[in-house]
Amino acid sequence: MTLRLGDIVAALAGEFDARLVGDPDVLVERLAPLESASAAELTFLSHPKYQGKLARSAAACVVVGPGAAAAAMQRGACIIVDDPYFYFARITQLWKREHAPSSASGGTALHPSAFIDPQARLAAGVVVGAFACIGARAVLDAGVQVGAHSVIGNDAHIGAETRLSARVTVADGCSLGERCIVHPGAVIGADGFGFAPHAGRWEKIEQLGAVRIGNDVEIGANTCIDRGALQDTVIEDGVKLDNLVQIGHNVRVGAHTAMAGCAGVAGSATIGAHCTVGGGAVVLGHLSLADHVHISAASVVTRSIHKPGHYTGLFPIDDNAQWEKNAATLKQLHALRERLKMLEQTTDKASGKTEEKS
Repeated sequence: MTLRLGDIVAALAGEFDARLVGDPDVLVERLAPLESASAAELTFLSHPKYQGKLARSAAACVVVGPGAAAAAMQRGACIIVDDPYFYFARITQLWKREHAPSSASGGTALHPSAFIDPQARLAAGVVVGAFACIGARAVLDAGVQVGAHSVIGNDAHIGAETRLSARVTVADGCSLGERCIVHPGAVIGADGFGFAPHAGRWEKIEQLGAVRIGNDVEIGANTCIDRGALQDTVIEDGVKLDNLVQIGHNVRVGAHTAMAGCAGVAGSATIGAHCTVGGGAVVLGHLSLADHVHISAASVVTRSIHKPGHYTGLFPIDDNAQWEKNAATLKQLHALRERLKMLEQTTDKASGKTEEKS
């Protein structure tokens, strides 16, 4: 379970112009954080504020940017590249490919306990785990992996090389693109939250749309994406959703947007491309966010945002006693505002009379 430094640089040479300073025959046993990496581990430095830890690091090699190259060379072996964080991300992918367990044949592998409907179509290289269920007319393209106890509904479509972990549900008629990763417990295509009030009770509105997910999307554990009421819920290419994210019915999330854990988007909202939504933040229904909008953690978006930028809407945390005093004052803001307006009007009138006399 080792890789040579020289082999790592060579494997990524087609994408990066990186320079290795040090012995290419050094063996790397693991990848590790900068502060805890040992003499057999590879690490990285991407932010200048952590450069103080560089000299103290015992790592076999450190991936750094040009600005930290001199300090890194003084410490020992290093790989110098323009974007060390991106380079290290590629190293993690290389590491997983090199060390992932491989099947003996590399072909289709269907666990004997799995149920696969006779009308389902499975391409070459599909792997289906124990007790998984594949519904009628479902289509699984080449290289799809379905984890244990996962359920693929009728007429669902899973794109090539997509990986579903254990206990993932893809409901009837929903589709995922290629190279997606779905973590355990995620539910794609449950009914949206739609009910019509009538005579003191709730009448269910049947959710007749589906969920359409693009390529290279990653969906965290126990995240839920509801199917549309009439039109589909749409997640575009490259979207990254953390654990416990809730996406309501008929939401559209633009390409390469990322949402952190416990974020929630209510029904029929539209999120632009290249946006970020911080952990625990909420976007209310039927709102629109432009491309490149960034929402801070725990914020509540109560209006549409049409201009790119960073937005925050939350009450700052404080000592509880002080917070209660501030909250009590906050309730009086409207009355204080009216009193201030009256005071300004009185002052303006008094100023006018003084000017007339003079």
